[in-house]
Amino acid sequence: MRHDIEFDTEDGTTLRGWHYLPDEVEGPVPTVVMAHGFSATKEIYLDDFAEVFSAAGLGVVVFDHRGLGDSDGEPRQHIDPWAQVNSYRDAITWAQSQATVDADRIGVWGSSYAGGHVLVVAALDRRVRCVVSQVPLTYGLATAQRLIRGDHWKGLRENFDADRAARLAGEPPALLPVTAPEGEPCALPTADTYEFFTELEVSRGKNWRNEVTLHAVELFTEYEPAVYISRISPTPLLVVAAREDHLVPFDLTAKAYEEALEPKELLVLPGGHFDAYTGEPFAISSAAQRDWFLRHL
Repeated sequence: MRHDIEFDTEDGTTLRGWHYLPDEVEGPVPTVVMAHGFSATKEIYLDDFAEVFSAAGLGVVVFDHRGLGDSDGEPRQHIDPWAQVNSYRDAITWAQSQATVDADRIGVWGSSYAGGHVLVVAALDRRVRCVVSQVPLTYGLATAQRLIRGDHWKGLRENFDADRAARLAGEPPALLPVTAPEGEPCALPTADTYEFFTELEVSRGKNWRNEVTLHAVELFTEYEPAVYISRISPTPLLVVAAREDHLVPFDLTAKAYEEALEPKELLVLPGGHFDAYTGEPFAISSAAQRDWFLRHL
């Protein structure tokens, strides 16, 4: 059973999403808090994961990050990783206030950019009893250096500075596409990113917009979730990586995983970054994630 929800963050921004409750289960249930990655919205396959978890007897809270999808927040399409980390923590607080949620059995799930967020949340917030981090961003600068040509960095940093000056002068933030055909400027310049977002079904892409603030790209380059990974223990950590991932490169994920302490587990999927959401990789991964939450919650 799924119903629409909304809750306020600590700063008063209203976030919206879904609350799944398992059928024919009485009493408070262990619950997983979920959100999506860079610019993505809950309709982009998060319902598929939530349904797998709910069918196994887990509650699930899924929400759109501020400034994206159905949630409030200005400026629109701005992605501040630390604001998103705090939104996870506010979502946990909301979940714990619900009579249908077992407040002592809360897990967190994140994918891609949010896969990095849940590493930070689990390290900082001891209310979290279990974490699944799927194809996560681990090292922001190193990842950006893989995605952006070296001779483009000087001009990009000049654009960051110009955008900051313009914002302080009261102008709206600069925007650029999340993805674009090869050779055109965008935030995530890989061919599989363009293929994934441009081929979304209408129902999955209805709340997604192909734009993001330039400031969000600057913040991406400064965000280092892997710094926190050794602090997650003793909370159980499952990291799901894609062997051919070049958006958040596999070797960087593996490097971060080595820094994590026990209890931990690494699941390596076939294919690239976006294969984790569909087909055989989804079937493999969602089942393993379900079992991880059931074992530890």
